[in-house]
Amino acid sequence: MPPDSLFSVKSTTALLLFALLIGWWLDALGWALAAALAGLLAWHNYQLSRLYRWLLRSDGSDAPEAPGAWGHLTDAIYRLQRQHRQSEAHLRGVIKRVQESSSALKDAVVMIDSQGNMEWWNRAAKQLLGLRRPDDVGQGVLNLIRDPRFVRYFERRDYDTPLELPSPVNPAVRLQYTIAVFGKHERLMLVRDVTRLYRLERMRQDFVGNASHELRTPLTVIQGYLETLQDQLEDREPGLRRALQQMEGQARRMRNLVTDMLMLSRLETTESLSDELPIDLGHLLRELRENALALAQDKSHQITLEVDERYLLMGQEAELLSAFSNLVYNAVKYTPEGGDIDVRWWVDGAGGHFSVRDDGIGIEPHHISRLTERFYRVDAGRSSAAGGTGLGLAIVKHVMLRHGARLEIDSRPGEGSLFLCHFPAHLLRPASAMVNEDSA
Repeated sequence: MPPDSLFSVKSTTALLLFALLIGWWLDALGWALAAALAGLLAWHNYQLSRLYRWLLRSDGSDAPEAPGAWGHLTDAIYRLQRQHRQSEAHLRGVIKRVQESSSALKDAVVMIDSQGNMEWWNRAAKQLLGLRRPDDVGQGVLNLIRDPRFVRYFERRDYDTPLELPSPVNPAVRLQYTIAVFGKHERLMLVRDVTRLYRLERMRQDFVGNASHELRTPLTVIQGYLETLQDQLEDREPGLRRALQQMEGQARRMRNLVTDMLMLSRLETTESLSDELPIDLGHLLRELRENALALAQDKSHQITLEVDERYLLMGQEAELLSAFSNLVYNAVKYTPEGGDIDVRWWVDGAGGHFSVRDDGIGIEPHHISRLTERFYRVDAGRSSAAGGTGLGLAIVKHVMLRHGARLEIDSRPGEGSLFLCHFPAHLLRPASAMVNEDSA
């Protein structure tokens, strides 16, 4: 026990003994003891009020002097306050340095609380996003960045892939949004100006598109003349006929490549769907199955089709047909003779799903992450023999991105492959409601 506390206990004991002695001498033992206790209570109340007034000031002044346990308690509180002020000053300095360093960044940094309201941002956010203090402090980020694509990205809470959009301040500026979750569902948003990279990419896309467009006409002419020469060639020149057939096949392959490059260029240069129309996937997939059977007539494939026709899918029919046909035709090309191919469309609580499963040769795991790259081939010789362009899965990926969907690939060598396309639920419409609407 500290000496001051011991002194206080001794003083209190001495006071009570003295009161008992006076009460015994005056023959008023109870009154003397009551008076002593009242005085002691008044003294403690006085010390408590002094301590309370000192705590209310919070101006860093020295603690009031007091004897006994009150002095010990006051000194302990004063030491805790001083440690707290030192820690607070240190943390304030750290926060100030972080803010100063963040303000020096060219990228915008925005802190967003768990409710989606903006708490703090650096100077670059004012230039790139037009944020102003103090008007926008505490405002919801979706109130200031109202692009529907950003709203879907922010609310989906899947931030693995950055989002690129025009700046809300200057449409000529291209911004890349990256969001990280920390703390209790709080978010840190980083915004980078990628206008230069975007323009370079657009120049590349425009060059590919223009070059492909210019190549399509001469290839059509060459292919037409080769077909005419084959028709007019007599049977006594088999060597020349075989050469013309090979030339015509290569011309057809180049024309398919140009067509795929034009398709991919168009998908890349248009950021979102211009309009969404209801698509009857049952009718589309039945026609696709017939075309696949015609393509696989020499391989005796078994192609099964399962379609949930309760819902229609909103989107671009030509783009989805291109994506689905790429997946089905790839299964036909790379599945050995007599193999099974299962095509399925179904709907559940998570949305709509399209899948193509085959029991073909399969793909090594280290290739799967790169399958959607342009011109990437698992086996260049095998792909060339099958007549592939190396752009099919890249087209599928971009069609999925434009429809807010995602592509999933699962494959093992010798066990076949599974390609899954997952569509969000908001793109689905009940078929019965659409029929009633058309009737009305």
